[in-house]
This record gives sequence, structure tokens and C-alpha cells, in this order.
Amino acid sequence: MKPMIENLQKLVGGPRDGALLRMSLGNAWLEEDAARAAHHYRDALGFDATLSAAWKGLGKALEKAGDDAGALAAWREGIAVAAKRGDRQAEKEMTVFARRVEKRLGAL
Repeated sequence: MKPMIENLQKLVGGPRDGALLRMSLGNAWLEEDAARAAHHYRDALGFDATLSAAWKGLGKALEKAGDDAGALAAWREGIAVAAKRGDRQAEKEMTVFARRVEKRLGAL
């Protein structure tokens, strides 16, 4: 385990635990273990379901783990959240990601 992940993991359950810590853990795990990253992104959303970046990260992690349907569902939810918050960049990015998966799944 990378030292950064170890340091972040030590903060889980403490006074600094929250959506941003869990997002950081998701980002840190994304390249090494997509399933573990997805777990942390879900935890981040448990703290704050309006965090567009967590929806985007969850979709990426699920896609990387081979769960295209799960990734698509995460991005669709994330698109709705981003639109409601006015987070146009995240909305655009997740729309592109979702379309790519829809084409792959034949959902168009």
C-alpha cells in the first residue's frame, strides 16, 4: 500500500473523516484497485450525495472494474446532480463518458 493511502486511511473514522477524505481515498486507489476505489467513492457519496466529482469517480472506478452498467448508472445520477448544482464541466464530462458506455452496451 502506498504511503499516501496509509496516511489517508489513518484518518478514516476520525474528526477529519468526510466526503473529501473518502474522495481522496477513491482517487488514490483508482489505479491500483478499482473495486476498492468504488467503495471509497460510495462512502464519499454517503457523506455528500451532491458531490459531482464523487459520481464521476465512482463511474470511472466501476467502468475500470468491468461494471459498465454500474458505471452508466453512476454517471447518469452524477449528470443529474451536476445539472442541479450548475456544475457544467462535470456534467459535460460525465455525459461523454456515459455516451461511450451506452454505445458499448448497445443502449442507444
